[in-house]
Amino acid sequence: MSNNSFTFRQFTIHQDRCAMKVGTDGVLLGAWAPGGKHILDIGTGTGLVAIMLAQRFDDAQVTAVEIDHDAALQAADNISSSPFAQRISVVETSIQNFKGTDTQTFDCIVSNPPFFTDSLKNPDSQRATARHADTLPYHDLFAAVKRLLADDGEFSAIIPSDCLSAFIAEAYLAHLVPVRRLAIRTTPRKQPKRHLVSFGHASSAKTATNEERCLMNPDGSRSEWYNTLTSEFYL
Repeated sequence: MSNNSFTFRQFTIHQDRCAMKVGTDGVLLGAWAPGGKHILDIGTGTGLVAIMLAQRFDDAQVTAVEIDHDAALQAADNISSSPFAQRISVVETSIQNFKGTDTQTFDCIVSNPPFFTDSLKNPDSQRATARHADTLPYHDLFAAVKRLLADDGEFSAIIPSDCLSAFIAEAYLAHLVPVRRLAIRTTPRKQPKRHLVSFGHASSAKTATNEERCLMNPDGSRSEWYNTLTSEFYL
């Protein structure tokens, strides 16, 4: 398989114009997020998560927002060649400037956000934009989520473990609280490297759930949980 494309069961992702390639983080988010009828994908990149959610929820209308011009074009191409093209639209803008309609809210918002805040930037400016929080600080992300999330909706993201505390703290400042948390170990012996976490409005908060799962068995094969979660997507 060329690094320029990745084939799933029902669609192919081309990624030669995108800084961030198909990876486990995006697949996990697309397979785990609760979905809904009106879905917003913030920073869609290749369009992977938007397409996965359209596949999982066959009555969903998905809006995919992307600030990078080349990535937005690539996402649009990937979406147009997928079986779900009629239900996904790409908007090339920052989420800070995304307006939607005056009364539009989403019952599902997802983001695989840029998360580095202090580390040395990649000299590739497109990749730096995709990985660093300069263009999408946590404050701005949660301000947008607060504005656009339906009263009973959920915002889901995947975050490195060392960024989780700051991420959740910023959510609380926006009056959004965790409703589901899933710590992910790569192998049973390793500490969790990633967390899937979803938030809801504090005014309609549910009792939070906390889980932990592992991607790989000790022999390097996919765990039963990971196989089950992604069975509709991986070949």
